[in-house]
Amino acid sequence: MDYETPLFFRVMGYANEADRDVVDMVSGNPDWGSPPGIAEGLHEYADLGGADFQYAPSEGLAELRVEIADRRDVDPEQVVVTNGGGEANYLAMARALEREAGDEFVLTDPVYPYYPGKTKMLGGTARYVAAEHDGSLDPAAVREQASDDTAAIVVNTPNNPTGAVYDEATMRELVAIAEEHDALLVSDEVYDHFDFSGEFTSALAFDSDHRVVTNAFSKSLAITGFRVGYAVFPPGLVDVAKTRHMLTNVATTRPGQYAVLHALRETDPDYYVANRELLESRVETFTDALDAAGADYTSPDGAFYVMARFEGYPGTLANVEKLIDEAGVAGMPGEAFGTSREDWFRFALVSPRVEEAAERLAVFFD
Repeated sequence: MDYETPLFFRVMGYANEADRDVVDMVSGNPDWGSPPGIAEGLHEYADLGGADFQYAPSEGLAELRVEIADRRDVDPEQVVVTNGGGEANYLAMARALEREAGDEFVLTDPVYPYYPGKTKMLGGTARYVAAEHDGSLDPAAVREQASDDTAAIVVNTPNNPTGAVYDEATMRELVAIAEEHDALLVSDEVYDHFDFSGEFTSALAFDSDHRVVTNAFSKSLAITGFRVGYAVFPPGLVDVAKTRHMLTNVATTRPGQYAVLHALRETDPDYYVANRELLESRVETFTDALDAAGADYTSPDGAFYVMARFEGYPGTLANVEKLIDEAGVAGMPGEAFGTSREDWFRFALVSPRVEEAAERLAVFFD
Protein backbone atom coordinates (compact mmCIF):
# COMPACT_ATOMS: atom_id res chain seq x y z
CA MET A 1 0.00 0.00 0.00
CA ASP A 2 1.31 3.44 -0.94
CA TYR A 3 1.07 6.33 1.51
CA GLU A 4 1.43 10.00 0.63
CA THR A 5 3.83 12.06 2.71
CA PRO A 6 1.69 14.61 4.59
CA LEU A 7 1.99 18.09 3.03
CA PHE A 8 2.92 19.40 6.48
CA PHE A 9 6.38 17.87 6.20
CA ARG A 10 6.86 19.12 2.64
CA VAL A 11 5.99 22.69 3.61
CA MET A 12 8.17 22.64 6.72
CA GLY A 13 11.07 21.22 4.71
CA TYR A 14 10.71 23.94 2.09
CA ALA A 15 10.53 26.69 4.73
CA ASN A 16 13.58 25.35 6.55
CA GLU A 17 15.61 25.47 3.33
CA ALA A 18 14.51 29.00 2.39
CA ASP A 19 17.19 31.62 1.78
CA ARG A 20 15.42 34.16 3.97
CA ASP A 21 13.88 34.55 7.39
CA VAL A 22 10.50 32.79 7.55
CA VAL A 23 7.77 33.06 10.19
CA ASP A 24 6.51 29.53 10.89
CA MET A 25 2.70 29.46 10.90
CA VAL A 26 2.55 25.80 9.90
CA SER A 27 3.31 23.72 12.97
CA GLY A 28 0.98 23.47 15.95
CA ASN A 29 3.75 23.72 18.56
CA PRO A 30 2.62 26.09 21.36
CA ASP A 31 5.22 28.78 21.96
CA TRP A 32 4.15 29.96 25.43
CA GLY A 33 5.98 27.34 27.44
CA SER A 34 4.88 24.48 29.63
CA PRO A 35 3.74 24.98 33.22
CA PRO A 36 6.49 24.56 35.83
CA GLY A 37 4.96 21.26 36.92
CA ILE A 38 6.27 19.55 33.79
CA ALA A 39 9.95 20.27 34.52
CA GLU A 40 9.43 19.65 38.22
CA GLY A 41 7.90 16.26 37.43
CA LEU A 42 10.78 15.31 35.16
CA HIS A 43 13.38 16.25 37.76
CA GLU A 44 11.51 14.28 40.40
CA TYR A 45 11.27 11.29 38.07
CA ALA A 46 14.99 11.41 37.22
CA ASP A 47 15.84 10.82 40.87
CA LEU A 48 13.70 7.68 41.17
CA GLY A 49 15.71 5.15 39.17
CA GLY A 50 15.41 1.40 39.53
CA ALA A 51 12.04 -0.14 38.72
CA ASP A 52 10.62 3.27 37.83
CA PHE A 53 12.93 3.37 34.79
CA GLN A 54 11.40 0.20 33.37
CA TYR A 55 8.22 -0.43 31.34
CA ALA A 56 5.13 1.37 32.54
CA PRO A 57 1.88 -0.61 32.72
CA SER A 58 0.79 -0.95 29.11
CA GLU A 59 -2.53 0.89 29.56
CA GLY A 60 -0.78 3.73 31.41
CA LEU A 61 0.35 4.64 34.91
CA ALA A 62 -2.48 3.81 37.30
CA GLU A 63 -2.34 7.18 39.05
CA LEU A 64 -2.49 9.06 35.75
CA ARG A 65 -5.46 7.02 34.55
CA VAL A 66 -7.26 7.79 37.83
CA GLU A 67 -6.45 11.49 37.46
CA ILE A 68 -7.81 11.53 33.90
CA ALA A 69 -10.87 9.50 34.89
CA ASP A 70 -11.69 11.86 37.76
CA ARG A 71 -11.48 14.84 35.43
CA ARG A 72 -13.62 13.18 32.77
CA ASP A 73 -16.06 11.50 35.19
CA VAL A 74 -15.45 7.97 33.88
CA ASP A 75 -14.14 4.70 35.30
CA PRO A 76 -10.32 4.48 35.16
CA GLU A 77 -10.69 1.12 33.43
CA GLN A 78 -12.10 2.97 30.41
CA VAL A 79 -8.91 5.02 30.00
CA VAL A 80 -5.99 3.97 27.80
CA VAL A 81 -2.94 6.24 27.92
CA THR A 82 -1.45 6.46 24.43
CA ASN A 83 1.52 7.76 22.48
CA GLY A 84 -0.12 11.12 21.84
CA GLY A 85 -3.49 11.89 20.37
CA GLY A 86 -2.46 10.28 17.09
CA GLU A 87 -2.36 6.81 18.59
CA ALA A 88 -5.55 7.46 20.51
CA ASN A 89 -7.33 8.21 17.23
CA TYR A 90 -5.75 5.18 15.59
CA LEU A 91 -6.97 2.89 18.37
CA ALA A 92 -10.47 4.39 18.25
CA MET A 93 -10.78 4.07 14.47
CA ALA A 94 -9.36 0.56 14.49
CA ARG A 95 -11.80 -0.44 17.22
CA ALA A 96 -14.66 0.86 15.07
CA LEU A 97 -13.64 -1.45 12.23
CA GLU A 98 -13.05 -4.41 14.54
CA ARG A 99 -16.72 -4.31 15.53
CA GLU A 100 -17.52 -5.45 11.96
CA ALA A 101 -20.51 -3.13 11.86
CA GLY A 102 -19.27 -1.25 8.78
CA ASP A 103 -16.12 -0.19 6.96
CA GLU A 104 -16.80 3.47 6.20
CA PHE A 105 -15.67 6.54 8.11
CA VAL A 106 -17.73 9.71 7.88
CA LEU A 107 -15.28 12.63 7.97
CA THR A 108 -15.73 16.38 7.74
CA ASP A 109 -14.42 18.52 4.90
CA PRO A 110 -12.21 20.41 5.64
CA VAL A 111 -10.59 17.61 7.59
CA TYR A 112 -7.49 17.11 9.70
CA PRO A 113 -5.45 15.13 7.12
CA TYR A 114 -4.39 12.37 9.48
CA TYR A 115 -7.97 11.06 9.67
CA PRO A 116 -8.18 10.12 5.97
CA GLY A 117 -4.59 8.88 6.23
CA LYS A 118 -5.54 6.52 9.04
CA THR A 119 -8.67 5.51 7.16
CA LYS A 120 -6.54 4.35 4.24
CA MET A 121 -4.00 2.66 6.52
CA LEU A 122 -6.78 0.69 8.24
CA GLY A 123 -8.39 -0.37 4.97
CA GLY A 124 -11.55 1.69 5.42
CA THR A 125 -13.42 3.99 3.06
CA ALA A 126 -13.90 7.70 3.66
CA ARG A 127 -17.15 9.61 3.08
CA TYR A 128 -17.13 13.37 3.52
CA VAL A 129 -19.55 15.93 4.91
CA ALA A 130 -18.89 19.54 3.96
CA ALA A 131 -18.76 21.91 6.91
CA GLU A 132 -20.64 25.19 6.77
CA HIS A 133 -18.79 28.35 5.72
CA ASP A 134 -18.10 29.18 9.39
CA GLY A 135 -16.86 25.65 10.03
CA SER A 136 -19.93 24.50 11.93
CA LEU A 137 -21.28 21.03 11.26
CA ASP A 138 -24.91 20.36 10.35
CA PRO A 139 -25.96 17.02 11.89
CA ALA A 140 -28.56 16.63 9.15
CA ALA A 141 -25.75 16.56 6.58
CA VAL A 142 -23.94 13.93 8.65
CA ARG A 143 -27.12 11.87 8.81
CA GLU A 144 -27.36 11.93 5.00
CA GLN A 145 -23.89 10.41 4.69
CA ALA A 146 -24.23 7.87 7.50
CA SER A 147 -25.54 4.40 6.77
CA ASP A 148 -25.39 0.87 8.07
CA ASP A 149 -21.95 0.68 6.40
CA THR A 150 -20.64 3.39 8.72
CA ALA A 151 -18.02 2.19 11.17
CA ALA A 152 -17.46 5.61 12.75
CA ILE A 153 -18.12 9.31 12.48
CA VAL A 154 -14.86 11.13 13.24
CA VAL A 155 -14.96 14.74 14.41
CA ASN A 156 -12.56 17.23 15.95
CA THR A 157 -13.87 19.92 18.31
CA PRO A 158 -12.57 22.59 18.71
CA ASN A 159 -11.66 22.05 15.09
CA ASN A 160 -8.40 22.02 13.20
CA PRO A 161 -8.38 23.74 10.71
CA THR A 162 -11.60 25.79 10.92
CA GLY A 163 -11.66 26.75 14.62
CA ALA A 164 -15.31 25.70 14.90
CA VAL A 165 -16.63 24.50 18.26
CA TYR A 166 -19.50 22.02 18.18
CA ASP A 167 -22.17 22.88 20.74
CA GLU A 168 -24.26 20.60 22.93
CA ALA A 169 -27.06 20.18 20.39
CA THR A 170 -24.62 19.18 17.65
CA MET A 171 -22.78 16.66 19.81
CA ARG A 172 -26.03 15.16 21.07
CA GLU A 173 -27.16 14.60 17.48
CA LEU A 174 -23.83 13.11 16.43
CA VAL A 175 -24.01 10.58 19.26
CA ALA A 176 -27.62 9.77 18.26
CA ILE A 177 -26.64 9.23 14.61
CA ALA A 178 -23.87 6.85 15.65
CA GLU A 179 -26.35 4.92 17.78
CA GLU A 180 -28.91 4.76 14.96
CA HIS A 181 -26.39 3.08 12.65
CA ASP A 182 -24.60 0.93 15.24
CA ALA A 183 -21.46 3.00 14.61
CA LEU A 184 -19.04 4.88 16.86
CA LEU A 185 -18.63 8.60 17.24
CA VAL A 186 -14.89 9.28 17.59
CA SER A 187 -14.55 12.74 19.10
CA ASP A 188 -11.02 14.17 19.06
CA GLU A 189 -11.02 16.86 21.75
CA VAL A 190 -7.33 17.75 21.89
CA TYR A 191 -8.08 21.50 21.76
CA ASP A 192 -10.68 21.43 24.53
CA HIS A 193 -8.73 23.96 26.64
CA PHE A 194 -8.86 26.45 23.77
CA ASP A 195 -12.58 27.18 23.58
CA PHE A 196 -13.24 30.91 23.21
CA SER A 197 -17.01 30.53 22.83
CA GLY A 198 -17.96 28.71 26.02
CA GLU A 199 -20.00 26.33 23.84
CA PHE A 200 -17.65 23.33 23.83
CA THR A 201 -19.40 20.11 24.82
CA SER A 202 -17.54 16.82 25.14
CA ALA A 203 -19.06 13.66 23.73
CA LEU A 204 -18.58 12.28 27.24
CA ALA A 205 -21.52 14.47 28.31
CA PHE A 206 -23.78 11.82 26.79
CA ASP A 207 -24.09 8.34 28.24
CA SER A 208 -23.61 6.01 25.29
CA ASP A 209 -21.74 2.88 24.28
CA HIS A 210 -21.29 4.42 20.83
CA ARG A 211 -18.76 7.16 21.50
CA VAL A 212 -15.02 7.22 22.03
CA VAL A 213 -13.28 10.39 23.15
CA THR A 214 -9.62 11.02 22.37
CA ASN A 215 -7.38 13.71 23.77
CA ALA A 216 -3.76 14.56 24.56
CA PHE A 217 -1.68 16.93 26.66
CA SER A 218 0.42 18.06 23.69
CA LYS A 219 -1.40 21.35 23.21
CA SER A 220 -2.89 22.09 26.64
CA LEU A 221 0.47 21.65 28.45
CA ALA A 222 2.63 22.71 25.47
CA ILE A 223 4.48 19.39 25.29
CA THR A 224 4.01 18.13 21.72
CA GLY A 225 7.29 16.21 21.99
CA PHE A 226 6.22 14.17 25.02
CA ARG A 227 3.60 12.09 23.18
CA VAL A 228 1.18 11.53 26.04
CA GLY A 229 -2.47 11.20 25.06
CA TYR A 230 -5.42 9.07 25.98
CA ALA A 231 -8.66 7.54 24.77
CA VAL A 232 -11.83 6.91 26.77
CA PHE A 233 -13.67 3.83 25.49
CA PRO A 234 -17.04 2.39 26.44
CA PRO A 235 -16.56 -0.50 28.90
CA GLY A 236 -17.42 -3.13 26.29
CA LEU A 237 -14.80 -1.90 23.81
CA VAL A 238 -11.80 -1.04 25.94
CA ASP A 239 -10.14 -4.45 26.43
CA VAL A 240 -9.49 -5.06 22.73
CA ALA A 241 -8.19 -1.50 22.40
CA LYS A 242 -5.75 -2.15 25.25
CA THR A 243 -4.51 -5.26 23.46
CA ARG A 244 -3.96 -3.43 20.17
CA HIS A 245 -2.12 -0.69 22.08
CA MET A 246 0.09 -3.29 23.74
CA LEU A 247 0.86 -5.03 20.45
CA THR A 248 1.59 -1.74 18.70
CA ASN A 249 3.58 0.14 21.35
CA VAL A 250 4.00 -2.12 24.40
CA ALA A 251 3.64 0.97 26.61
CA THR A 252 3.77 4.76 26.59
CA THR A 253 6.70 6.85 27.83
CA ARG A 254 6.99 6.54 31.59
CA PRO A 255 8.84 9.82 32.31
CA GLY A 256 6.35 11.70 30.14
CA GLN A 257 3.40 10.22 32.01
CA TYR A 258 5.00 10.98 35.37
CA ALA A 259 5.61 14.62 34.40
CA VAL A 260 2.06 15.03 33.06
CA LEU A 261 0.60 13.62 36.26
CA HIS A 262 2.63 16.03 38.36
CA ALA A 263 1.65 18.98 36.16
CA LEU A 264 -2.05 18.11 36.25
CA ARG A 265 -1.95 18.14 40.03
CA GLU A 266 0.12 21.31 40.37
CA THR A 267 -0.94 23.60 37.53
CA ASP A 268 -3.24 26.46 38.41
CA PRO A 269 -6.25 27.02 36.12
CA ASP A 270 -4.86 30.52 35.45
CA TYR A 271 -2.24 28.90 33.20
CA TYR A 272 -4.93 27.73 30.78
CA VAL A 273 -6.85 31.00 30.99
CA ALA A 274 -3.76 33.06 30.17
CA ASN A 275 -2.95 30.96 27.12
CA ARG A 276 -6.51 31.16 25.87
CA GLU A 277 -6.54 34.94 26.25
CA LEU A 278 -3.19 35.19 24.46
CA LEU A 279 -4.60 33.27 21.51
CA GLU A 280 -7.72 35.43 21.40
CA SER A 281 -5.55 38.54 21.17
CA ARG A 282 -3.50 36.95 18.39
CA VAL A 283 -6.65 36.10 16.46
CA GLU A 284 -7.68 39.75 16.63
CA THR A 285 -4.25 40.98 15.53
CA PHE A 286 -4.03 38.53 12.67
CA THR A 287 -7.55 38.99 11.35
CA ASP A 288 -7.17 42.78 11.46
CA ALA A 289 -4.24 42.38 9.06
CA LEU A 290 -6.29 40.04 6.89
CA ASP A 291 -8.95 42.73 6.72
CA ALA A 292 -6.30 45.16 5.54
CA ALA A 293 -5.27 42.65 2.88
CA GLY A 294 -8.86 42.28 1.69
CA ALA A 295 -8.96 38.60 2.59
CA ASP A 296 -11.88 36.38 3.48
CA TYR A 297 -11.16 34.46 6.68
CA THR A 298 -12.56 32.29 9.45
CA SER A 299 -13.16 33.72 12.91
CA PRO A 300 -12.26 30.78 15.13
CA ASP A 301 -14.30 29.94 18.22
CA GLY A 302 -11.54 27.64 19.44
CA ALA A 303 -8.19 25.92 18.73
CA PHE A 304 -5.45 28.17 17.32
CA TYR A 305 -5.81 28.32 13.55
CA VAL A 306 -7.18 30.85 11.07
CA MET A 307 -8.08 29.98 7.49
CA ALA A 308 -7.81 32.76 4.92
CA ARG A 309 -8.59 33.22 1.24
CA PHE A 310 -7.00 35.89 -0.95
CA GLU A 311 -8.68 36.90 -4.20
CA GLY A 312 -6.76 35.66 -7.20
CA TYR A 313 -4.29 33.76 -5.05
CA PRO A 314 -5.56 30.21 -4.34
CA GLY A 315 -4.11 28.16 -1.52
CA THR A 316 -2.06 25.76 -3.58
CA LEU A 317 1.25 24.25 -2.57
CA ALA A 318 2.95 26.37 -5.24
CA ASN A 319 1.47 29.55 -3.76
CA VAL A 320 2.45 28.47 -0.26
CA GLU A 321 6.03 28.18 -1.47
CA LYS A 322 5.74 31.61 -3.10
CA LEU A 323 4.55 33.10 0.19
CA ILE A 324 7.59 31.59 1.89
CA ASP A 325 9.99 32.95 -0.74
CA GLU A 326 8.49 36.40 -1.23
CA ALA A 327 6.64 37.23 2.01
CA GLY A 328 8.60 35.18 4.52
CA VAL A 329 5.47 33.54 5.95
CA ALA A 330 4.84 29.79 5.96
CA GLY A 331 1.26 28.53 6.09
CA MET A 332 -0.49 25.36 5.02
CA PRO A 333 -2.22 24.94 1.64
CA GLY A 334 -5.98 24.47 1.82
CA GLU A 335 -5.72 21.42 -0.42
CA ALA A 336 -4.14 19.56 2.52
CA PHE A 337 -7.51 19.63 4.31
CA GLY A 338 -9.83 18.34 1.61
CA THR A 339 -11.61 19.79 -1.39
CA SER A 340 -13.98 22.34 0.13
CA ARG A 341 -11.25 24.83 1.10
CA GLU A 342 -8.74 24.29 -1.70
CA ASP A 343 -8.57 28.04 -2.33
CA TRP A 344 -7.70 28.80 1.29
CA PHE A 345 -4.60 28.84 3.47
CA ARG A 346 -4.36 27.75 7.10
CA PHE A 347 -2.20 29.71 9.54
CA ALA A 348 -1.26 28.51 13.04
CA LEU A 349 -1.14 31.32 15.62
CA VAL A 350 1.30 29.63 17.98
CA SER A 351 4.18 31.98 17.30
CA PRO A 352 5.34 35.13 19.12
CA ARG A 353 5.77 36.61 15.64
CA VAL A 354 2.09 36.61 14.68
CA GLU A 355 1.99 40.40 14.40
CA GLU A 356 5.10 40.43 12.23
CA ALA A 357 3.63 37.71 9.99
CA ALA A 358 0.40 39.68 9.70
CA GLU A 359 2.32 42.78 8.60
CA ARG A 360 4.28 40.79 6.01
CA LEU A 361 1.06 39.38 4.54
CA ALA A 362 -0.57 42.80 4.45
CA VAL A 363 2.40 44.20 2.52
CA PHE A 364 2.54 41.22 0.15
CA PHE A 365 -1.14 41.48 -0.78
CA ASP A 366 -1.23 45.30 -0.91
